[in-house]
Amino acid sequence: MSRRKSRIIAFQGLYSWDVGGINEKDVLNLSWVNSSSNGDEDVEKALPDDESSAFSRMLIAGTIENIEKIDETIKAHLTNWDFNRVNRVTIAILRMSVYSLLFTKDVDPSIVIDEAIDIAKNYGPDDSYKFVNAILDNIRKSI
Repeated sequence: MSRRKSRIIAFQGLYSWDVGGINEKDVLNLSWVNSSSNGDEDVEKALPDDESSAFSRMLIAGTIENIEKIDETIKAHLTNWDFNRVNRVTIAILRMSVYSLLFTKDVDPSIVIDEAIDIAKNYGPDDSYKFVNAILDNIRKSI
Protein backbone atom coordinates (compact mmCIF):
# COMPACT_ATOMS: atom_id res chain seq x y z
CA MET A 1 0.00 0.00 0.00
CA SER A 2 1.18 3.49 -0.69
CA ARG A 3 2.05 6.10 1.88
CA ARG A 4 -0.84 8.15 0.50
CA LYS A 5 -3.35 5.49 1.57
CA SER A 6 -1.68 5.34 4.97
CA ARG A 7 -2.04 9.12 5.26
CA ILE A 8 -5.70 8.97 4.22
CA ILE A 9 -6.35 6.37 6.89
CA ALA A 10 -4.48 8.46 9.47
CA PHE A 11 -6.45 11.58 8.55
CA GLN A 12 -9.74 9.63 8.79
CA GLY A 13 -8.70 8.22 12.15
CA LEU A 14 -7.81 11.67 13.47
CA TYR A 15 -11.12 13.04 12.23
CA SER A 16 -12.99 10.21 13.99
CA TRP A 17 -11.02 10.84 17.17
CA ASP A 18 -11.75 14.58 17.06
CA VAL A 19 -15.33 14.71 15.83
CA GLY A 20 -16.67 11.27 16.64
CA GLY A 21 -15.11 11.03 20.06
CA ILE A 22 -13.59 7.65 19.22
CA ASN A 23 -10.94 6.89 21.81
CA GLU A 24 -7.30 6.67 20.81
CA LYS A 25 -7.02 2.94 21.40
CA ASP A 26 -9.95 2.17 19.10
CA VAL A 27 -8.65 4.51 16.42
CA LEU A 28 -5.19 2.95 16.59
CA ASN A 29 -6.38 -0.64 16.23
CA LEU A 30 -7.48 0.27 12.68
CA SER A 31 -10.17 -2.44 12.67
CA TRP A 32 -12.59 0.20 11.40
CA VAL A 33 -10.66 0.53 8.12
CA ASN A 34 -11.74 -2.69 6.47
CA SER A 35 -14.98 -3.07 8.38
CA SER A 36 -16.41 0.27 7.35
CA SER A 37 -18.44 0.31 4.21
CA ASN A 38 -17.82 3.95 3.46
CA GLY A 39 -17.41 3.29 -0.25
CA ASP A 40 -13.98 4.86 -0.26
CA GLU A 41 -12.06 2.89 -2.87
CA ASP A 42 -8.82 4.56 -1.79
CA VAL A 43 -8.83 2.82 1.55
CA GLU A 44 -10.89 -0.34 1.07
CA LYS A 45 -8.72 -3.32 1.89
CA ALA A 46 -6.04 -0.72 2.45
CA LEU A 47 -4.02 -2.25 5.24
CA PRO A 48 -2.76 -5.61 4.02
CA ASP A 49 0.76 -5.17 5.31
CA ASP A 50 2.34 -4.31 8.63
CA GLU A 51 4.47 -1.45 7.30
CA SER A 52 1.42 0.47 6.06
CA SER A 53 -0.45 -0.11 9.29
CA ALA A 54 2.56 1.01 11.28
CA PHE A 55 2.86 4.24 9.29
CA SER A 56 -0.84 5.08 9.79
CA ARG A 57 -0.59 4.29 13.51
CA MET A 58 2.57 6.38 13.85
CA LEU A 59 0.85 9.40 12.29
CA ILE A 60 -2.25 9.01 14.45
CA ALA A 61 -0.45 8.32 17.73
CA GLY A 62 2.19 10.99 17.14
CA THR A 63 -0.42 13.59 16.31
CA ILE A 64 -2.56 12.81 19.35
CA GLU A 65 0.49 12.67 21.63
CA ASN A 66 1.65 16.10 20.42
CA ILE A 67 -1.77 17.67 19.86
CA GLU A 68 -1.16 20.73 22.03
CA LYS A 69 2.03 21.75 20.23
CA ILE A 70 0.47 20.96 16.86
CA ASP A 71 -2.65 23.03 17.57
CA GLU A 72 -0.53 25.91 18.92
CA THR A 73 1.52 25.84 15.72
CA ILE A 74 -1.58 25.88 13.53
CA LYS A 75 -3.17 28.69 15.55
CA ALA A 76 0.01 30.76 15.29
CA HIS A 77 -0.24 30.60 11.49
CA LEU A 78 -3.96 31.34 11.16
CA THR A 79 -4.43 34.89 9.99
CA ASN A 80 -7.95 36.25 10.43
CA TRP A 81 -9.24 32.77 11.21
CA ASP A 82 -10.59 31.34 14.45
CA PHE A 83 -9.24 27.82 14.95
CA ASN A 84 -12.62 26.59 16.23
CA ARG A 85 -14.35 27.76 13.05
CA VAL A 86 -12.04 25.92 10.65
CA ASN A 87 -13.70 22.88 9.07
CA ARG A 88 -12.91 19.73 11.09
CA VAL A 89 -11.82 17.76 8.00
CA THR A 90 -9.34 20.53 7.26
CA ILE A 91 -8.15 20.50 10.88
CA ALA A 92 -7.53 16.73 10.73
CA ILE A 93 -5.47 17.15 7.55
CA LEU A 94 -3.52 20.05 9.04
CA ARG A 95 -2.86 18.24 12.31
CA MET A 96 -1.48 15.14 10.62
CA SER A 97 0.66 17.24 8.29
CA VAL A 98 1.98 19.56 10.99
CA TYR A 99 2.93 16.50 13.02
CA SER A 100 4.95 15.28 10.03
CA LEU A 101 6.58 18.66 9.49
CA LEU A 102 7.56 19.06 13.14
CA PHE A 103 8.43 15.54 14.20
CA THR A 104 9.30 13.34 11.23
CA LYS A 105 12.48 14.33 9.51
CA ASP A 106 12.63 11.39 7.08
CA VAL A 107 9.96 12.83 4.76
CA ASP A 108 10.67 15.91 2.68
CA PRO A 109 8.36 18.80 3.69
CA SER A 110 7.29 19.32 0.08
CA ILE A 111 5.98 15.74 -0.02
CA VAL A 112 4.04 16.28 3.21
CA ILE A 113 2.47 19.45 1.80
CA ASP A 114 1.70 17.89 -1.60
CA GLU A 115 0.02 14.91 0.04
CA ALA A 116 -2.02 17.18 2.32
CA ILE A 117 -3.17 19.25 -0.67
CA ASP A 118 -4.27 16.12 -2.54
CA ILE A 119 -6.14 14.77 0.49
CA ALA A 120 -7.82 18.16 0.96
CA LYS A 121 -8.85 18.19 -2.71
CA ASN A 122 -10.48 14.77 -2.33
CA TYR A 123 -11.97 15.03 1.15
CA GLY A 124 -12.09 18.68 2.20
CA PRO A 125 -14.59 21.39 1.42
CA ASP A 126 -14.23 23.35 -1.83
CA ASP A 127 -10.94 25.20 -2.09
CA SER A 128 -9.76 23.97 1.33
CA TYR A 129 -6.63 22.73 -0.42
CA LYS A 130 -5.59 26.36 -0.97
CA PHE A 131 -6.01 27.06 2.75
CA VAL A 132 -4.09 23.88 3.66
CA ASN A 133 -1.30 24.80 1.24
CA ALA A 134 -0.95 28.33 2.62
CA ILE A 135 -0.91 27.26 6.28
CA LEU A 136 1.52 24.38 5.78
CA ASP A 137 3.83 26.40 3.57
CA ASN A 138 4.03 29.13 6.22
CA ILE A 139 4.71 26.54 8.92
CA ARG A 140 7.40 24.93 6.77
CA LYS A 141 9.11 28.29 6.32
CA SER A 142 9.04 28.97 10.06
CA ILE A 143 10.75 25.72 11.10
